[in-house]
Amino acid sequence: MSLKILLEHAARRANRYLDDLQTRGVAPTSDALRRLGELDGDMRSAPIDASTVLALLDDVGSPATVASTGPRYFGFVIGGSLPVGLAASWLASAWDQNAGLVATSPVAAAIEEIALKWSLDVLRLPATTGGAFVTGATMANFTGLAAARHAVLAAAGWDVEQDGLTGAPPVTVVVGAEAHASLLKALALLGLGRNTVVTVPTDAQGRMRADHLPALAPGQPAIVCLQAGNVNTGAFDPAREVCARAHAADAWVHVDGAFGLWAAAAPARAHLVDGVADADSWATDAHKWLNVPYDSGLALVREPAALRAAMAQSAAYYISGAQREPMEYTPETSRRARGVEIWAVLRSLGRTGLADLIERTCALATRFADGLRGAGYEILNDVVLNQVLVSFGTDERTRQVIAAVQRDGTCWCGGTRWHGRDAMRISVSNWATTEDDVDQSIAAIARVAASLPSQSAIGMSSSAR
Repeated sequence: MSLKILLEHAARRANRYLDDLQTRGVAPTSDALRRLGELDGDMRSAPIDASTVLALLDDVGSPATVASTGPRYFGFVIGGSLPVGLAASWLASAWDQNAGLVATSPVAAAIEEIALKWSLDVLRLPATTGGAFVTGATMANFTGLAAARHAVLAAAGWDVEQDGLTGAPPVTVVVGAEAHASLLKALALLGLGRNTVVTVPTDAQGRMRADHLPALAPGQPAIVCLQAGNVNTGAFDPAREVCARAHAADAWVHVDGAFGLWAAAAPARAHLVDGVADADSWATDAHKWLNVPYDSGLALVREPAALRAAMAQSAAYYISGAQREPMEYTPETSRRARGVEIWAVLRSLGRTGLADLIERTCALATRFADGLRGAGYEILNDVVLNQVLVSFGTDERTRQVIAAVQRDGTCWCGGTRWHGRDAMRISVSNWATTEDDVDQSIAAIARVAASLPSQSAIGMSSSAR
């Protein structure tokens, strides 16, 4: 089979998969999961026709996917793929560019610079900020914090890239009690440690208490980590106040804004990011609220020289010119051209389209909260963004409802632990979600919850045992 015909077959199968998202259950069936064994077996000794391989992958693999790109998936702050982003990703895959150097892909390098410029614009960050296109927020946090580590130690007279951390001046790292696990993972990868951080208490919505920020001594290397969009509540740390206090002590401020940073693009939500632009580095995802295909993240650093110093490498066969060399700003050397999808989505949406995407999903989250509250369930957070926390009574019952909703398949909502209570977490992040999708989901959640034994019956059954 020719390459052209094979790709046409792949397109037909992909289109059918996308068409089925509206009618299939969000979670795969148990039968679909059992069939995954058909993909196994001993390594073949001889080649097989590519069309046969594609058919097997689709026939067995597609039904076993989680329909997270569909409109009724509300778990893990996962966005879908906007059509233009998906199409651009297909084209970029056909290009098969190594985006590490200008020499290996002039188009990828040019597109990255443009996409970075537009991203800084809509995120309301300084236009001279440096950036790296990485896999996601974990690597974006890693990259931004690597620049922070370089800068604070360089200010203390230490070259961490050349001399490592052994014997280096200690770096004080301050985080909020609600810091995301990916931030702590990045700190661990950088040798700054998970258990050595200074933890600042948070308020009832998970915001760092600025009045509890520890005293920081000027001249002592320090990094303060803020959160723009708590993963459970959507709340924002008080960036303006914290940045002012941290910078007074010459500390670096890093912002984990995996999804919340995009609130800056919606005029009605931009007040939430007040002071965030005062920070020194920022991490965000594009595959969350910008709805580009996986994987796609952005690390942004106010001083490009600090980012380049932390990431640059050299070899005799690397040909560098006057233009920005992408690999000098990222952890990877060889990598795919992630900037293509970001460029395509921003070019397609424009300012008003992006603002509508953010505001519309926030409004749908509020609709979710109002509907579930009206059905008699407790909403545990102030719904200021796209996150909703729901309790169905006891922790046990809440867990039962979450599991039953996932089995039902109308929608998919995850669970979390929030301030000592189990909760259903609903994240509305998908461009394709409509009011009807939310209303269907509310009705399904209420139906499923009502079908379960009452809490009193559960209690009687437990006591009978």
